[in-house]
Amino acid sequence: MAGAILAIDQGTTSSRAIVFGSDFQPISVGQKEFPQHFPRSGWVEHDPEDLWSTTAAVCREALERAHIPVADIAAIGITNQRETAVVWDKKTGKPVYNAIVWQDRRTADVCAKLRAAGKEKLITSKTGLILDPYFSGTKVAWILDNVEGARARAERGELAFGTVDSWLIWHLTGGGKHVTDATNASRTLLYNIHDNCWDEELCDLIGVPMSMLPEVKDCADDFGMSRADLFGRPLPILGVAGDQQAATLGQACFEPGMVKSTYGTGCFALINTGKEPVSSQNRLLTTIAYRLNGETTYALEGSIFAAGTTVQWLRDGLGIINSASDTQAMAERSSREQQIYLVPAFVGLGAPHWDADARAAIYGLTRATGPDDFARAALESVGYQTRDLIDAMQADWSAQGQTVLRVDGGMSASNWTMQFLADILGAPVDRPKVSETTALGAAWLAGSRAGAWPGQTEFSAKWLLDRRFSPEMEQGERDKLLAGWRDAVRRTRSN
Repeated sequence: MAGAILAIDQGTTSSRAIVFGSDFQPISVGQKEFPQHFPRSGWVEHDPEDLWSTTAAVCREALERAHIPVADIAAIGITNQRETAVVWDKKTGKPVYNAIVWQDRRTADVCAKLRAAGKEKLITSKTGLILDPYFSGTKVAWILDNVEGARARAERGELAFGTVDSWLIWHLTGGGKHVTDATNASRTLLYNIHDNCWDEELCDLIGVPMSMLPEVKDCADDFGMSRADLFGRPLPILGVAGDQQAATLGQACFEPGMVKSTYGTGCFALINTGKEPVSSQNRLLTTIAYRLNGETTYALEGSIFAAGTTVQWLRDGLGIINSASDTQAMAERSSREQQIYLVPAFVGLGAPHWDADARAAIYGLTRATGPDDFARAALESVGYQTRDLIDAMQADWSAQGQTVLRVDGGMSASNWTMQFLADILGAPVDRPKVSETTALGAAWLAGSRAGAWPGQTEFSAKWLLDRRFSPEMEQGERDKLLAGWRDAVRRTRSN
């Protein structure tokens, strides 16, 4: 099994590690959930120590279950929840505050003040991003301004900031490396995606000292060696990408016009736009898809905050399901006469609306509405939100022809949900045989850098289709459903 890769997939609700063989197939998996913290409405935090301890544990678990010598592991690849921000002491490695999660909305007022001051155009021109609490920069500034003594310590060069990949690498290397990759850097509001560097003007504007920032590397690069005591011997860390960019690579979306959508906690659709960044006129994000050998490939991205979390709400908030898998049978039983719409703006609306103050709402309830109808509305909300993103992408990038959407993530396992997605898009939806595309993308980066895995062309040729979902809905029915959805969104928006 020489040429195996240990892929770390540190997500919003759990940490996972997968050992892939040189045939790109998963050999073993380790996974652990960790607590979510909600100190106030709209605030979402993680204990950074939980992120590290669960990651270390699942790596050991996956390696043990693989039943192969550690010497057969060619490299480590890392993919991570992206905009989540961690600030820690450079000497002790201890966090000064909890990690502020990408879903967190506490800096909405800061973003509003910057927008009112006319700064959004400048920020967007350099970063490709919308001025929104979603991104890391204002989270870091909040920590510095709200933790006693933190800003003074940062100004003295004592504190480090990183997205979760940086936090993990710091611990994997025993504090030896403070690094990140271009995709994670591009999600901070502090990184110029055209010049490929941290931007001093943006750092000053948002209030983040540049001494806190990690070194930015290509996605396939030398990120350091893991401590020998962690896994039995040092392992090179050779690949890093934020989770959605890693999924784009795992789906082999290397050609301009290829689109993938990942359905996890949220939903994220990316279209590869090639070597030139495309400026969105429809409030999508212009972002770095990947950077290899110093050459940047760009993407347009639409980010939806609630996909899997909507199903979790059915379980944890309403108590009407025991597990996510219950929803498919419930949706199939639901009566079409109960056409309800769930707009899952639990922490605001993402693309293309970007309404931080909107909150979730349900429309069309009758006395006959029951749990089955709630389940169907939750699954349908994912399809409707994806349609909004694809419409915006097609408006922004005229070079795109017929959309074929490659899907992955937990919800892609639901045949009912994927069929509704194809129906509401009016376009084919392709699900790959290897469902672990996010971890696979990180593994490919590390494996190709190590020389143990092939390059883009051969890797693309190995992409295998599990099932294609073709649209079956009549156009008239599709138009009627979309009109109802758009009316529901209009009613939900705060502005």
